Amino acid sequence: MNIQLKTQGVAALRPLTGKVSLVTGSTSGIGLGIARALAEAGSAVALNGFGIAAEIARTKDQLAADFGVEVSYSAADMTSPEAIAEMIAATVANHGRLDILVNNAGIQYVAPLDQFPVEKWNAILAINLSSAFHTTRLALPAMRQNKFGRIINIASAHGLVGSPFKVAYVAAKHGIVGLTKVTALETAEDGITCNAICPGYVYTPLVEAQIDSQARAHGISREKVIHDVLLAQQPNKHFASVEELGSLTVFLASEAAASITGTALPVDGGWTAH
Repeated sequence: MNIQLKTQGVAALRPLTGKVSLVTGSTSGIGLGIARALAEAGSAVALNGFGIAAEIARTKDQLAADFGVEVSYSAADMTSPEAIAEMIAATVANHGRLDILVNNAGIQYVAPLDQFPVEKWNAILAINLSSAFHTTRLALPAMRQNKFGRIINIASAHGLVGSPFKVAYVAAKHGIVGLTKVTALETAEDGITCNAICPGYVYTPLVEAQIDSQARAHGISREKVIHDVLLAQQPNKHFASVEELGSLTVFLASEAAASITGTALPVDGGWTAH
C-alpha cells in the first residue's frame, strides 16, 4: 500500500513522465518558461528557436540537469515548411514519439495598416500562423499512432480582440484560434486535444526593454508606462508570468484536461472581459 501511494504521489508530481514535448520558439521568454514547466512535469523536451549556440547549449544542458529528462534542440526556421518537416521527423526519431506540441513561435511589428510593410505581413503570417499549421499536420500521425496528443497553441488576447497598428499580428492570432477549433473537431475521437492560450502582456526580458524605451521616449516613469501604456487594457494592472503560462500548459497537456478541447483560454487579467 505504501509503495502504491508513493507511486501515485510521484505520478501526481510529474504527470507527464514518459511523454515527449516539442515547443517552438523556446530558446527564451514564454517558450522557454513553458519548456521548463513541461520538463519539471517529467516530459522530455525538444527545443526550437534562434540564439547564440553556446547559450542554447547551456540552456539545453541545464534543463536536462535540473529535471532529469532528455532534451534535444532544432534550429528549424519556422518560415520553412521543409525545415519544420525535418524538425518533426527528427523529434520522433530522437525520442521515439511526440505527445505534446506547443506552437509558441512568433514575431511582432507595429505600423498603420496602409503603411504596413508587405514583407513584415508575410513574415508574421508565416511564423505566427502558417508554422502552426505545418507542425500540427506533421505531428498528427505520431499522435494518432499512440492515440494520445496535446496541441497547445500560444495565441494572444489579440486572438480575441483587435488593437490598432497590429494588423498582421491580430490577423495571425485570430487565425490561430480558428486553427485550434478545426484541429479540435478533426481529432476529437483520436485521444487528441487542441487548445489555445491567449495571454495579455507577459513579463519577459523583451517587455522589460520595452518599458525602459517607452519611458525614455515619452519622458514618463516606468510605473506610468506599465500602468497607463502597456497595461492600459488589463484591468488587474499586472503582468502575467511565464510560470503561469507554463503551469496552464502542463495542465492542458495532462490527463486531467482530456475533455477540454477547442477552447481559447484568456490569461489577460480581464482584458477580454470588457
